[in-house]
Amino acid sequence: MTEFNHPITSDDIDQMQADLEVQPKNEVISRAIMTNGIDKASEDPRTAVRLNRTFSVDLETGTVSNQKHSGRCWLFSLLNTLRHKFAVKYNKKDFELSQNYLFFWDKIERANMFYDRMITLADRPTSDRDVDFYLSMPGEDGGQWAMAAALVQKYGVIPKEAFPETAVTDDTTDYDEVMDRKLRHDGMVLRNLVNSDASDYDINQMKQKMMSEVYRMTAYSFGVPPKTFDLEYRDDDKKYHLDQGLTPKQFYDKYIGVDLNDYVVLTNSPDKKMDEMYSLPSQNNVEGGMPIEFLNAPMDELKEAAIKQLKDGETVWFGNDVLHQMNRQKGYLDSKLYRQAALFGVDMTMTKAERLEYHEAEVSHAMTLTGVDLINDVPTKWKVENSWGKKVGDDGYFAMTDEWIQDFVYEVVVKKSYLKHTQKEVLKKTPIKLDPWDSLQ
Repeated sequence: MTEFNHPITSDDIDQMQADLEVQPKNEVISRAIMTNGIDKASEDPRTAVRLNRTFSVDLETGTVSNQKHSGRCWLFSLLNTLRHKFAVKYNKKDFELSQNYLFFWDKIERANMFYDRMITLADRPTSDRDVDFYLSMPGEDGGQWAMAAALVQKYGVIPKEAFPETAVTDDTTDYDEVMDRKLRHDGMVLRNLVNSDASDYDINQMKQKMMSEVYRMTAYSFGVPPKTFDLEYRDDDKKYHLDQGLTPKQFYDKYIGVDLNDYVVLTNSPDKKMDEMYSLPSQNNVEGGMPIEFLNAPMDELKEAAIKQLKDGETVWFGNDVLHQMNRQKGYLDSKLYRQAALFGVDMTMTKAERLEYHEAEVSHAMTLTGVDLINDVPTKWKVENSWGKKVGDDGYFAMTDEWIQDFVYEVVVKKSYLKHTQKEVLKKTPIKLDPWDSLQ
């Protein structure tokens, strides 16, 4: 294979400068970019026309939630879909569930999984790719739909008023940094114990001590979740309601009543074989809980299932790469929003599969579909409930072109009843295990 090791010469620089000078309107373009920045100089004003905020299917939802400075979108999005059910059934539009409650238990469960993995992989060097992955961000906030579902199934849910946010959950930066340091230290200690032939009893005792410390740190930061609480509210007709002494699981069963096992994560990951089941055990957060699994399908099938669910009055959790072609303040998601390649006169074209393969794409965010605009039964744009508060977009809601969902959406969570027969057959397949660093992680 030919090796390339060519230093840049003065002739090369002269050639590049000459190429710049012959570009049409290069000075005009340069002034526009330097004065306004790349995004503003390349923004397509027709986006406002493409994303007018009228939708033929538009579910009635309330005030958006706000994850603030944290990576809890996956929790917020699931709780949004659940609170919408309560809002409709009990006539309480702006009802909100406690994100802090599930976040607390996620930190405890995730520490337990991390310690178990450090013990299991203690015979491998820290340079091993799996060990290195687990050590890279042991206390992170991010997660998957199945991780949130596993927490709900084990711990139930509670109203936000029963366990509100704290300064730490509003901004998890300091907590995550401290927890990362503690978990890495503890991982080192556990690995050393295993490799010094310590007894299982001593290893388990050390792990339990570490778990108690994690619990203490989290309780100091988040508060201690209540074992029981009183549900007290006035509905939108000002009628008073009180239900006392509920446990979180009793509340979930009585007032939410959704069987999360009835749902499936449809993914569109064209870098992988379609009509297959995939799993991501490296990110499971609850020992013995719901595993992270995906049914890989063409994007049209994801959209078809999502539309069925929306038409039946139920919102849809979806995973996406929100930082691409997004205007946060205006609440726009449009593949043609910023014409950066045209502005610079370069080619940056990549298919969805190529973006995944070359690390240009990732599932970086979760939001909730609350509407869609169908023209002759064909989707043209979608309504999105975000979890960034109401000061962005249209009171916190975003509008998304159908092209954007095709390009930058990778997962939707829908009821299995909306699947085609062939897809239901795929569910019976043994999932193919994905590497921890897969693009879907």
